[in-house]
Amino acid sequence: MFTGSIVALVTPFKDGEVDLKKLGELIEFHVREGTNAISPCGTTGESPTLSHEEHEKIISEVVQRVQGRIPVIAGTGSNNTREALRLTKYAHKEGASGALVITPYYNKPTQEGLYRHFKLLAEEADIPIVLYNVPSRTGISISPETVARLAELKNIVAIKEASGSLDQVTAILGLCDITVLSGEDSLILPILSVGGKGVVSVVANIVPRETSAMISSFLKGELETEAAKKAHHRLYPLTKAMFIETNPIPVKTAMRILGWLNGEMRLPLCEMTEAHERQLTKALNDYGLL
Repeated sequence: MFTGSIVALVTPFKDGEVDLKKLGELIEFHVREGTNAISPCGTTGESPTLSHEEHEKIISEVVQRVQGRIPVIAGTGSNNTREALRLTKYAHKEGASGALVITPYYNKPTQEGLYRHFKLLAEEADIPIVLYNVPSRTGISISPETVARLAELKNIVAIKEASGSLDQVTAILGLCDITVLSGEDSLILPILSVGGKGVVSVVANIVPRETSAMISSFLKGELETEAAKKAHHRLYPLTKAMFIETNPIPVKTAMRILGWLNGEMRLPLCEMTEAHERQLTKALNDYGLL
């Protein structure tokens, strides 16, 4: 259902408030540049510092501005199952194509707890759900066996795998036929090679066309032309530069350097060090963006 390059959209701010005008410009940019789907209100969208009202406003705004041209997969996760259910139901009501739901953080539930959390959402909210596994941020990893159990539920359609482990991806795909989306930009091609179908991407905020084209080349069976591998190696230094500090600090800084955003973030995120900004600027320049 969800494949290709799915941008983990940044949330633009202006003077401390969500900048809806700039948000609209970013959406048009992605539709024009061939991004396959948009995912607002995730980690890259600084969801931890959005109020509930802002979170809902952004989901509504993105759905309305996209107007069905490409899918919208709204971030609706929480470590509070009731809150995740409320946000997921809201995304469905507003017309989102799907919901991206992170594993509950800080609580550190058991695998059975994880299963029951996602099962409740799948049964109570009538919307396609993309599981989101990112243990470096949440302190918990969903096991391949639990993913396979959840894949039996009608509304669980995909998983964003950001564990950084090809073993994890291989094990999941050996147990079930759920759609696996890379959650690590530097691992897009390796994950495609073992059966993945796309990415929920940070770097696609600044190189959407190239990210989409690389995945399309592979999925069309054009790997023998070396196109996808060449694109991967060219993109690799830029993908690594996106994580020299906590995401989304580098990508927002890159967008400021490129003149696309003011780079504003909310505390506890702050501007990157001068040394890292020089490193990031070099990566942008080496890629040909400057």
